Amino acid sequence: MASLSLPNHYLPTLLRSHSPNYPSSQNLPLSSTPSNSQFFGLKLSHSPSSSIPSSSFLRPSIFAKVNKGSKPPNFTLKDQNGKNVSLSSFKGKPVVVYFYPADETPGCTKQACAFRDSYEKFKKAGAVVVGISGDDASSHKAFASKYKLPFTLLSDEGNKVRKEWGVPGDFFGSLPGRETYVIDKNGVVQLVYNNQFQPEKHIDETLKILQSL
Repeated sequence: MASLSLPNHYLPTLLRSHSPNYPSSQNLPLSSTPSNSQFFGLKLSHSPSSSIPSSSFLRPSIFAKVNKGSKPPNFTLKDQNGKNVSLSSFKGKPVVVYFYPADETPGCTKQACAFRDSYEKFKKAGAVVVGISGDDASSHKAFASKYKLPFTLLSDEGNKVRKEWGVPGDFFGSLPGRETYVIDKNGVVQLVYNNQFQPEKHIDETLKILQSL
């Protein structure tokens, strides 16, 4: 199993926290994490003196198959209530599809709560928000209930859709990528935004595009 060294400020986004505490929708502090942990089979260690990884190291490990100007492949996945949901069912509406690594990780929780806090803006733009990860429906249901998420979470067990869309992974593919797509009402992708370590920026970039459509 590979071992790599990361500075303290990267780890809260990567490491699973079983009981993160987010007392309000405005401030979402991250809990401390142990010095040695595992995330999706990647062994991580850190020290205060570690250097920041180079930009080339953090570059996505594969090229996206779904690009701006293309029409992504349809999918049908189960939502947090066990109901089948297809991308094609949103035809005629702008759709925000965001892939994230996992429920209950600090970075993914911050991102989900940021989508929640701006949800009225997405509704005003007429857009549907859909989050996708490899977690099962029961995990999504608990995650959505705990943080009062008003949008759909879909279960991509086995990461089939993630692979079909070509969502880039990080750390040589060991960490599932965090990528957001904005699809217009005609089914054409207008934005592909990838940022693993600043999850809340996905909301800002997405709203900019939606407001220009």
